[in-house]
Amino acid sequence: MIKRSLVEIQDMLNGSGLQEEYADIRVDGVSIDTRTLHKGNLFIPIMRIDDGHNYVNTAFDRGATATLWKKGHKHPPEGVPVIYVDDPLQALQELATAYREQLNMKVVGVTGSNGKTTTKDMVKSILQTTYKVHKTKGNLNSQIGLPLTILDVEEGTEVLVLEMGMSEKGQIHRLSTIAQPDVVVITMVGLAHIATLGSEENIANAKLEIIDGLRDGGLFIYYGDDAHLKQALANVNLPMRVKTFGHEVTNNYYYEKVKEYKRYLEFDIAGEQSFKDLKVSIIGKHNVKNTLAAVAVSLELGVTPENIIAGLKNLDLTAMRMETIQTKKGYTIINDAWNASPNSVQAAIETVHEMDGYHQKILVLGDMLELGDSAETLHKQMAKAIDPNEIDFVVTYGILASAIAKEAKQMMGEDKVVSPYTKSEIVQFINKIVKKEALILFKGSREMKLEEVVKNLI
Repeated sequence: MIKRSLVEIQDMLNGSGLQEEYADIRVDGVSIDTRTLHKGNLFIPIMRIDDGHNYVNTAFDRGATATLWKKGHKHPPEGVPVIYVDDPLQALQELATAYREQLNMKVVGVTGSNGKTTTKDMVKSILQTTYKVHKTKGNLNSQIGLPLTILDVEEGTEVLVLEMGMSEKGQIHRLSTIAQPDVVVITMVGLAHIATLGSEENIANAKLEIIDGLRDGGLFIYYGDDAHLKQALANVNLPMRVKTFGHEVTNNYYYEKVKEYKRYLEFDIAGEQSFKDLKVSIIGKHNVKNTLAAVAVSLELGVTPENIIAGLKNLDLTAMRMETIQTKKGYTIINDAWNASPNSVQAAIETVHEMDGYHQKILVLGDMLELGDSAETLHKQMAKAIDPNEIDFVVTYGILASAIAKEAKQMMGEDKVVSPYTKSEIVQFINKIVKKEALILFKGSREMKLEEVVKNLI
Protein backbone atom coordinates (compact mmCIF):
# COMPACT_ATOMS: atom_id res chain seq x y z
CA MET A 1 0.00 0.00 0.00
CA ILE A 2 1.05 3.60 -0.42
CA LYS A 3 3.59 4.74 2.19
CA ARG A 4 4.58 8.37 1.90
CA SER A 5 5.16 11.41 4.11
CA LEU A 6 2.30 13.85 4.47
CA VAL A 7 4.17 16.55 2.56
CA GLU A 8 4.65 14.07 -0.30
CA ILE A 9 0.95 13.19 -0.15
CA GLN A 10 0.01 16.86 -0.27
CA ASP A 11 2.11 17.37 -3.40
CA MET A 12 0.76 14.23 -5.08
CA LEU A 13 -2.89 15.26 -4.73
CA ASN A 14 -2.43 19.02 -5.23
CA GLY A 15 -3.52 19.82 -1.71
CA SER A 16 -2.58 22.66 0.63
CA GLY A 17 -2.63 23.84 4.23
CA LEU A 18 -0.61 21.09 5.91
CA GLN A 19 1.12 22.52 8.97
CA GLU A 20 4.90 22.23 8.81
CA GLU A 21 5.11 20.31 12.10
CA TYR A 22 3.27 17.38 10.44
CA ALA A 23 5.23 17.34 7.16
CA ASP A 24 7.38 14.27 7.88
CA ILE A 25 4.66 12.09 9.41
CA ARG A 26 4.20 8.99 7.24
CA VAL A 27 0.95 7.53 5.93
CA ASP A 28 0.42 3.78 5.62
CA GLY A 29 -2.46 3.32 3.18
CA VAL A 30 -5.74 5.18 2.77
CA SER A 31 -9.31 4.64 3.92
CA ILE A 32 -12.70 6.11 3.10
CA ASP A 33 -14.59 4.09 5.74
CA THR A 34 -13.94 4.27 9.49
CA ARG A 35 -15.35 0.74 9.91
CA THR A 36 -12.44 -0.75 7.96
CA LEU A 37 -9.80 1.88 8.71
CA HIS A 38 -6.38 0.68 9.89
CA LYS A 39 -3.94 2.48 12.15
CA GLY A 40 -1.72 4.78 10.12
CA ASN A 41 -4.23 5.34 7.29
CA LEU A 42 -4.93 8.65 5.62
CA PHE A 43 -8.69 9.21 5.92
CA ILE A 44 -10.42 10.59 2.82
CA PRO A 45 -13.93 11.93 3.59
CA ILE A 46 -15.83 11.11 0.41
CA MET A 47 -19.13 12.95 0.02
CA ARG A 48 -21.78 10.53 -1.24
CA ILE A 49 -25.15 9.72 0.34
CA ASP A 50 -23.49 10.57 3.63
CA ASP A 51 -20.82 13.19 4.23
CA GLY A 52 -17.49 11.63 5.17
CA HIS A 53 -16.46 14.80 6.98
CA ASN A 54 -18.87 13.80 9.74
CA TYR A 55 -16.63 10.81 10.54
CA VAL A 56 -13.23 12.49 10.68
CA ASN A 57 -13.11 12.53 14.49
CA THR A 58 -14.02 8.84 14.55
CA ALA A 59 -11.22 8.19 12.05
CA PHE A 60 -8.65 9.76 14.35
CA ASP A 61 -10.06 7.87 17.35
CA ARG A 62 -9.45 4.65 15.39
CA GLY A 63 -5.86 5.47 14.51
CA ALA A 64 -5.89 7.59 11.35
CA THR A 65 -2.66 9.51 10.80
CA ALA A 66 -4.20 12.42 8.90
CA THR A 67 -7.29 13.49 7.00
CA LEU A 68 -8.22 15.39 3.89
CA TRP A 69 -10.74 18.21 4.20
CA LYS A 70 -12.77 19.98 1.53
CA LYS A 71 -11.90 23.66 1.30
CA GLY A 72 -14.71 25.79 2.70
CA HIS A 73 -16.37 22.91 4.56
CA LYS A 74 -17.36 24.04 8.03
CA HIS A 75 -15.58 23.14 11.27
CA PRO A 76 -12.30 21.53 10.18
CA PRO A 77 -10.59 19.58 13.00
CA GLU A 78 -7.86 21.28 15.01
CA GLY A 79 -4.65 19.92 16.48
CA VAL A 80 -4.38 17.07 13.94
CA PRO A 81 -2.78 16.75 10.48
CA VAL A 82 -5.15 18.10 7.80
CA ILE A 83 -4.61 18.53 4.05
CA TYR A 84 -7.12 20.79 2.29
CA VAL A 85 -8.41 19.86 -1.18
CA ASP A 86 -11.02 21.15 -3.63
CA ASP A 87 -12.86 17.82 -3.72
CA PRO A 88 -11.99 14.67 -1.72
CA LEU A 89 -13.04 12.25 -4.49
CA GLN A 90 -10.97 14.09 -7.07
CA ALA A 91 -8.07 14.13 -4.60
CA LEU A 92 -8.36 10.36 -4.14
CA GLN A 93 -8.15 9.92 -7.91
CA GLU A 94 -5.23 12.34 -8.26
CA LEU A 95 -3.34 10.54 -5.48
CA ALA A 96 -3.90 7.19 -7.21
CA THR A 97 -2.75 8.62 -10.55
CA ALA A 98 0.44 9.99 -9.02
CA TYR A 99 1.15 6.74 -7.15
CA ARG A 100 0.63 4.67 -10.30
CA GLU A 101 3.16 6.87 -12.10
CA GLN A 102 5.72 6.26 -9.36
CA LEU A 103 5.44 2.46 -9.49
CA ASN A 104 7.53 0.53 -12.00
CA MET A 105 4.87 -1.97 -13.03
CA LYS A 106 2.70 -3.00 -15.95
CA VAL A 107 -1.04 -2.33 -15.72
CA VAL A 108 -3.76 -4.42 -17.39
CA GLY A 109 -7.24 -2.89 -17.65
CA VAL A 110 -10.30 -5.07 -18.26
CA THR A 111 -13.85 -3.96 -19.05
CA GLY A 112 -16.94 -5.40 -20.76
CA SER A 113 -20.64 -5.92 -20.21
CA ASN A 114 -20.03 -9.49 -19.06
CA GLY A 115 -16.97 -11.52 -18.20
CA LYS A 116 -14.68 -8.77 -16.93
CA THR A 117 -14.33 -10.18 -13.39
CA THR A 118 -13.68 -13.72 -14.60
CA THR A 119 -11.18 -12.46 -17.19
CA LYS A 120 -9.42 -10.39 -14.53
CA ASP A 121 -9.20 -13.46 -12.28
CA MET A 122 -7.85 -15.59 -15.13
CA VAL A 123 -5.23 -13.00 -16.05
CA LYS A 124 -4.07 -12.84 -12.44
CA SER A 125 -3.97 -16.63 -12.06
CA ILE A 126 -1.77 -16.96 -15.13
CA LEU A 127 0.50 -13.98 -14.49
CA GLN A 128 1.23 -14.97 -10.91
CA THR A 129 3.10 -18.01 -12.27
CA THR A 130 5.72 -15.53 -13.48
CA TYR A 131 5.28 -12.17 -11.72
CA LYS A 132 4.30 -10.54 -8.46
CA VAL A 133 0.70 -9.56 -9.26
CA HIS A 134 -2.03 -7.49 -7.60
CA LYS A 135 -5.64 -7.46 -8.82
CA THR A 136 -8.91 -5.69 -8.14
CA LYS A 137 -10.53 -7.29 -5.11
CA GLY A 138 -14.21 -8.19 -5.37
CA ASN A 139 -16.01 -5.48 -7.31
CA LEU A 140 -13.82 -2.44 -6.51
CA ASN A 141 -13.98 -1.28 -10.12
CA SER A 142 -15.64 2.13 -9.79
CA GLN A 143 -14.56 5.79 -9.66
CA ILE A 144 -13.80 5.15 -5.97
CA GLY A 145 -12.90 1.44 -6.02
CA LEU A 146 -10.26 1.62 -8.76
CA PRO A 147 -8.21 4.40 -7.08
CA LEU A 148 -8.41 2.51 -3.77
CA THR A 149 -7.13 -0.62 -5.54
CA ILE A 150 -4.15 1.27 -6.96
CA LEU A 151 -3.34 2.79 -3.57
CA ASP A 152 -3.42 -0.70 -2.03
CA VAL A 153 -0.61 -1.94 -4.30
CA GLU A 154 2.65 -2.87 -2.58
CA GLU A 155 5.85 -1.42 -3.99
CA GLY A 156 7.67 -4.13 -5.89
CA THR A 157 4.48 -5.34 -7.58
CA GLU A 158 5.26 -6.16 -11.20
CA VAL A 159 1.76 -6.30 -12.72
CA LEU A 160 -1.53 -4.74 -11.61
CA VAL A 161 -4.74 -6.18 -13.09
CA LEU A 162 -7.62 -3.72 -12.86
CA GLU A 163 -11.30 -4.28 -13.52
CA MET A 164 -13.09 -1.19 -14.83
CA GLY A 165 -16.84 -0.85 -14.36
CA MET A 166 -19.27 1.81 -15.52
CA SER A 167 -22.87 2.89 -15.56
CA GLU A 168 -22.56 6.10 -17.58
CA LYS A 169 -20.59 7.54 -20.48
CA GLY A 170 -17.27 9.07 -19.44
CA GLN A 171 -16.61 6.83 -16.46
CA ILE A 172 -14.33 4.36 -18.25
CA HIS A 173 -12.42 7.31 -19.72
CA ARG A 174 -11.73 8.60 -16.21
CA LEU A 175 -10.66 5.19 -14.92
CA SER A 176 -8.36 4.59 -17.87
CA THR A 177 -6.63 7.96 -17.49
CA ILE A 178 -6.07 7.23 -13.78
CA ALA A 179 -4.72 3.71 -14.40
CA GLN A 180 -2.68 4.48 -17.56
CA PRO A 181 -2.75 0.81 -18.63
CA ASP A 182 -0.19 -0.94 -20.80
CA VAL A 183 -2.74 -3.53 -21.99
CA VAL A 184 -6.52 -3.12 -22.20
CA VAL A 185 -9.25 -5.70 -22.84
CA ILE A 186 -12.91 -5.42 -23.82
CA THR A 187 -14.59 -8.77 -23.21
CA MET A 188 -17.89 -8.04 -24.99
CA VAL A 189 -20.76 -5.58 -25.35
CA GLY A 190 -24.17 -6.55 -23.98
CA LEU A 191 -27.32 -5.00 -22.56
CA ALA A 192 -26.03 -4.17 -19.08
CA HIS A 193 -26.67 -0.44 -18.35
CA ILE A 194 -28.88 0.00 -21.39
CA ALA A 195 -31.28 1.95 -19.17
CA THR A 196 -28.72 4.75 -18.80
CA LEU A 197 -26.92 4.48 -22.15
CA GLY A 198 -29.87 3.76 -24.43
CA SER A 199 -28.41 1.32 -26.96
CA GLU A 200 -25.73 -1.32 -27.44
CA GLU A 201 -23.97 1.07 -29.82
CA ASN A 202 -23.71 3.64 -27.03
CA ILE A 203 -22.49 0.94 -24.63
CA ALA A 204 -19.80 -0.07 -27.13
CA ASN A 205 -18.62 3.53 -27.45
CA ALA A 206 -18.54 3.91 -23.67
CA LYS A 207 -16.48 0.71 -23.30
CA LEU A 208 -14.05 1.92 -25.96
CA GLU A 209 -13.09 4.76 -23.64
CA ILE A 210 -10.72 2.23 -22.05
CA ILE A 211 -8.19 2.97 -24.80
CA ASP A 212 -8.08 6.67 -23.84
CA GLY A 213 -5.47 6.16 -21.13
CA LEU A 214 -3.46 3.44 -22.90
CA ARG A 215 0.25 4.13 -22.70
CA ASP A 216 2.39 4.59 -25.81
CA GLY A 217 3.27 1.20 -27.26
CA GLY A 218 0.36 -0.42 -25.45
CA LEU A 219 -1.90 -3.20 -26.71
CA PHE A 220 -5.68 -3.15 -27.22
CA ILE A 221 -7.34 -6.59 -27.07
CA TYR A 222 -11.02 -7.06 -27.85
CA TYR A 223 -13.67 -9.66 -28.71
CA GLY A 224 -13.44 -9.72 -32.48
CA ASP A 225 -16.79 -11.44 -33.07
CA ASP A 226 -18.76 -8.61 -31.43
CA ALA A 227 -20.79 -6.79 -34.10
CA HIS A 228 -21.35 -3.73 -31.91
CA LEU A 229 -17.64 -3.34 -31.22
CA LYS A 230 -16.86 -3.77 -34.92
CA GLN A 231 -19.34 -1.06 -35.82
CA ALA A 232 -18.01 1.33 -33.18
CA LEU A 233 -14.41 0.69 -34.22
CA ALA A 234 -15.18 1.37 -37.86
CA ASN A 235 -15.20 5.09 -37.03
CA VAL A 236 -12.19 5.10 -34.69
CA ASN A 237 -8.55 5.69 -35.58
CA LEU A 238 -6.52 3.13 -33.63
CA PRO A 239 -2.87 4.22 -33.46
CA MET A 240 -2.02 1.48 -30.95
CA ARG A 241 -1.37 -2.21 -31.55
CA VAL A 242 -4.54 -4.33 -31.70
CA LYS A 243 -5.28 -8.05 -31.26
CA THR A 244 -8.60 -9.86 -31.30
CA PHE A 245 -10.03 -13.08 -29.90
CA GLY A 246 -13.17 -15.09 -30.61
CA HIS A 247 -14.49 -18.03 -32.60
CA GLU A 248 -14.00 -16.65 -36.10
CA VAL A 249 -10.74 -17.69 -37.74
CA THR A 250 -10.02 -14.07 -38.66
CA ASN A 251 -9.16 -13.37 -35.00
CA ASN A 252 -5.58 -13.40 -33.75
CA TYR A 253 -6.63 -16.08 -31.27
CA TYR A 254 -9.62 -18.33 -31.90
CA TYR A 255 -11.02 -21.46 -30.25
CA GLU A 256 -12.00 -24.88 -31.55
CA LYS A 257 -13.31 -28.25 -30.32
CA VAL A 258 -14.89 -27.09 -27.05
CA LYS A 259 -15.84 -29.80 -24.56
CA GLU A 260 -17.53 -29.16 -21.23
CA TYR A 261 -17.25 -31.38 -18.16
CA LYS A 262 -18.60 -31.11 -14.64
CA ARG A 263 -15.60 -29.24 -13.29
CA TYR A 264 -13.66 -27.92 -16.28
CA LEU A 265 -13.59 -26.92 -19.95
CA GLU A 266 -11.33 -28.40 -22.59
CA PHE A 267 -10.66 -26.86 -26.01
CA ASP A 268 -8.02 -25.88 -28.54
CA ILE A 269 -6.64 -22.41 -29.20
CA ALA A 270 -5.39 -21.61 -32.69
CA GLY A 271 -4.03 -18.54 -34.45
CA GLU A 272 -0.83 -16.78 -33.43
CA GLN A 273 -0.31 -19.29 -30.61
CA SER A 274 -1.63 -22.86 -30.47
CA PHE A 275 -2.76 -24.86 -27.45
CA LYS A 276 -4.12 -28.39 -27.85
CA ASP A 277 -6.58 -29.89 -25.34
CA LEU A 278 -6.22 -26.91 -23.02
CA LYS A 279 -7.91 -27.60 -19.67
CA VAL A 280 -9.44 -24.68 -17.73
CA SER A 281 -10.87 -25.18 -14.26
CA ILE A 282 -14.17 -23.39 -14.84
CA ILE A 283 -17.57 -24.28 -16.30
CA GLY A 284 -19.67 -22.47 -18.91
CA LYS A 285 -18.74 -22.39 -22.58
CA HIS A 286 -19.00 -18.60 -22.57
CA ASN A 287 -15.84 -18.65 -20.44
CA VAL A 288 -13.86 -19.91 -23.44
CA LYS A 289 -13.85 -16.33 -24.75
CA ASN A 290 -12.67 -15.02 -21.40
CA THR A 291 -9.85 -17.57 -21.44
CA LEU A 292 -8.70 -16.40 -24.87
CA ALA A 293 -8.60 -12.80 -23.64
CA ALA A 294 -6.50 -13.85 -20.63
CA VAL A 295 -4.15 -15.88 -22.83
CA ALA A 296 -3.69 -12.91 -25.18
CA VAL A 297 -2.76 -10.65 -22.24
CA SER A 298 -0.36 -13.25 -20.82
CA LEU A 299 1.43 -13.78 -24.12
CA GLU A 300 1.84 -10.02 -24.49
CA LEU A 301 3.51 -9.92 -21.07
CA GLY A 302 5.89 -12.75 -21.88
CA VAL A 303 4.37 -15.65 -19.95
CA THR A 304 5.46 -19.01 -21.39
CA PRO A 305 2.87 -21.45 -22.79
CA GLU A 306 3.79 -23.88 -20.00
CA ASN A 307 2.96 -21.32 -17.31
CA ILE A 308 -0.25 -20.32 -19.10
CA ILE A 309 -1.38 -23.96 -18.97
CA ALA A 310 -0.44 -24.20 -15.28
CA GLY A 311 -2.23 -20.96 -14.38
CA LEU A 312 -5.47 -22.04 -16.07
CA LYS A 313 -5.46 -25.34 -14.18
CA ASN A 314 -5.31 -23.48 -10.86
CA LEU A 315 -7.72 -20.59 -11.21
CA ASP A 316 -8.42 -18.37 -8.22
CA LEU A 317 -11.88 -17.04 -9.08
CA THR A 318 -13.94 -14.38 -7.34
CA ALA A 319 -16.93 -15.87 -5.50
CA MET A 320 -20.40 -16.00 -7.08
CA ARG A 321 -19.16 -16.23 -10.67
CA MET A 322 -20.19 -19.66 -11.91
CA GLU A 323 -19.00 -20.91 -8.52
CA THR A 324 -19.60 -24.65 -8.15
CA ILE A 325 -20.61 -25.81 -4.66
CA GLN A 326 -21.14 -29.42 -3.64
CA THR A 327 -23.69 -29.59 -0.80
CA LYS A 328 -23.77 -32.05 2.07
CA LYS A 329 -27.10 -33.35 0.77
CA GLY A 330 -25.52 -34.55 -2.46
CA TYR A 331 -26.69 -31.94 -4.96
CA THR A 332 -24.63 -29.31 -6.77
CA ILE A 333 -25.17 -25.54 -6.78
CA ILE A 334 -23.86 -23.14 -9.41
CA ASN A 335 -23.70 -19.83 -7.58
CA ASP A 336 -23.65 -17.17 -10.29
CA ALA A 337 -25.57 -14.68 -8.19
CA TRP A 338 -23.21 -11.71 -8.33
CA ASN A 339 -25.00 -10.03 -11.21
CA ALA A 340 -27.19 -10.66 -14.24
CA SER A 341 -27.86 -9.35 -17.73
CA PRO A 342 -29.70 -10.99 -20.63
CA ASN A 343 -26.42 -12.20 -22.17
CA SER A 344 -25.07 -13.69 -18.95
CA VAL A 345 -28.38 -15.28 -17.91
CA GLN A 346 -28.80 -16.96 -21.29
CA ALA A 347 -25.19 -18.21 -21.16
CA ALA A 348 -25.74 -19.62 -17.66
CA ILE A 349 -28.96 -21.38 -18.71
CA GLU A 350 -27.21 -22.89 -21.72
CA THR A 351 -24.46 -24.15 -19.44
CA VAL A 352 -27.01 -25.96 -17.27
CA HIS A 353 -28.63 -27.45 -20.38
CA GLU A 354 -25.32 -28.89 -21.52
CA MET A 355 -24.14 -30.35 -18.22
CA ASP A 356 -24.65 -34.12 -18.08
CA GLY A 357 -24.85 -36.60 -15.23
CA TYR A 358 -27.51 -34.92 -13.07
CA HIS A 359 -30.86 -36.45 -12.09
CA GLN A 360 -32.60 -33.09 -11.85
CA LYS A 361 -31.98 -29.50 -12.98
CA ILE A 362 -33.45 -26.41 -11.30
CA LEU A 363 -33.14 -22.74 -12.28
CA VAL A 364 -33.47 -20.01 -9.63
CA LEU A 365 -33.65 -16.71 -11.53
CA GLY A 366 -33.92 -13.24 -9.99
CA ASP A 367 -34.65 -9.85 -11.52
CA MET A 368 -32.28 -8.44 -14.14
CA LEU A 369 -32.04 -4.73 -13.37
CA GLU A 370 -30.98 -1.60 -15.29
CA LEU A 371 -32.78 -2.68 -18.47
CA GLY A 372 -35.06 0.35 -18.74
CA ASP A 373 -38.22 0.15 -20.84
CA SER A 374 -37.12 -3.17 -22.34
CA ALA A 375 -37.10 -4.97 -18.99
CA GLU A 376 -40.35 -6.93 -19.33
CA THR A 377 -39.64 -7.98 -22.92
CA LEU A 378 -36.11 -9.11 -22.08
CA HIS A 379 -37.31 -11.14 -19.09
CA LYS A 380 -39.87 -12.87 -21.29
CA GLN A 381 -37.10 -13.71 -23.76
CA MET A 382 -35.18 -15.46 -20.99
CA ALA A 383 -38.07 -17.91 -20.64
CA LYS A 384 -37.70 -18.79 -24.31
CA ALA A 385 -34.07 -19.75 -23.59
CA ILE A 386 -35.23 -22.51 -21.24
CA ASP A 387 -35.47 -26.02 -22.69
CA PRO A 388 -38.31 -27.89 -20.90
CA ASN A 389 -36.62 -31.17 -21.82
CA GLU A 390 -33.55 -30.18 -19.82
CA ILE A 391 -34.98 -28.19 -16.90
CA ASP A 392 -37.24 -29.77 -14.25
CA PHE A 393 -38.20 -26.69 -12.22
CA VAL A 394 -37.97 -22.91 -12.58
CA VAL A 395 -38.05 -20.65 -9.51
CA THR A 396 -38.22 -16.88 -10.01
CA TYR A 397 -37.68 -14.15 -7.44
CA GLY A 398 -38.69 -10.52 -7.93
CA ILE A 399 -41.33 -8.54 -9.76
CA LEU A 400 -39.50 -8.45 -13.10
CA ALA A 401 -38.58 -12.13 -12.99
CA SER A 402 -42.24 -13.02 -12.65
CA ALA A 403 -42.43 -12.36 -16.42
CA ILE A 404 -40.05 -15.31 -16.86
CA ALA A 405 -42.36 -17.47 -14.76
CA LYS A 406 -45.45 -16.47 -16.72
CA GLU A 407 -43.87 -17.49 -20.02
CA ALA A 408 -42.20 -20.61 -18.61
CA LYS A 409 -45.51 -21.95 -17.25
CA GLN A 410 -46.86 -22.12 -20.79
CA MET A 411 -44.01 -24.45 -21.74
CA MET A 412 -43.56 -26.45 -18.53
CA GLY A 413 -46.88 -26.36 -16.70
CA GLU A 414 -48.07 -24.64 -13.54
CA ASP A 415 -46.56 -27.20 -11.15
CA LYS A 416 -43.03 -26.82 -12.53
CA VAL A 417 -42.71 -23.04 -12.19
CA VAL A 418 -43.06 -21.07 -8.95
CA SER A 419 -42.51 -17.47 -7.85
CA PRO A 420 -42.07 -17.34 -4.06
CA TYR A 421 -42.37 -13.97 -2.35
CA THR A 422 -39.55 -14.53 0.11
CA LYS A 423 -36.14 -16.19 0.13
CA SER A 424 -37.19 -18.48 2.97
CA GLU A 425 -39.99 -19.75 0.74
CA ILE A 426 -37.43 -20.50 -1.98
CA VAL A 427 -35.43 -22.55 0.51
CA GLN A 428 -38.54 -24.43 1.62
CA PHE A 429 -39.56 -25.21 -1.96
CA ILE A 430 -36.13 -26.46 -2.95
CA ASN A 431 -35.83 -28.62 0.16
CA LYS A 432 -39.21 -30.10 -0.73
CA ILE A 433 -38.49 -31.06 -4.36
CA VAL A 434 -34.72 -31.42 -4.69
CA LYS A 435 -33.22 -34.82 -5.43
CA LYS A 436 -29.79 -36.18 -4.77
CA GLU A 437 -27.47 -35.51 -7.74
CA ALA A 438 -29.47 -32.41 -8.70
CA LEU A 439 -27.99 -29.28 -10.28
CA ILE A 440 -29.31 -25.87 -9.19
CA LEU A 441 -28.37 -22.56 -10.85
CA PHE A 442 -28.73 -19.27 -8.94
CA LYS A 443 -28.61 -16.17 -11.16
CA GLY A 444 -29.85 -12.62 -10.54
CA SER A 445 -28.79 -8.99 -10.30
CA ARG A 446 -26.69 -7.86 -7.35
CA GLU A 447 -29.58 -6.24 -5.52
CA MET A 448 -31.49 -9.54 -5.41
CA LYS A 449 -28.79 -11.14 -3.19
CA LEU A 450 -29.67 -14.71 -4.12
CA GLU A 451 -26.52 -15.88 -2.35
CA GLU A 452 -28.59 -15.57 0.85
CA VAL A 453 -30.65 -18.50 -0.39
CA VAL A 454 -27.49 -20.43 -1.26
CA LYS A 455 -26.14 -20.00 2.28
CA ASN A 456 -29.28 -21.61 3.68
CA LEU A 457 -28.96 -24.63 1.40
CA ILE A 458 -25.30 -25.58 1.82
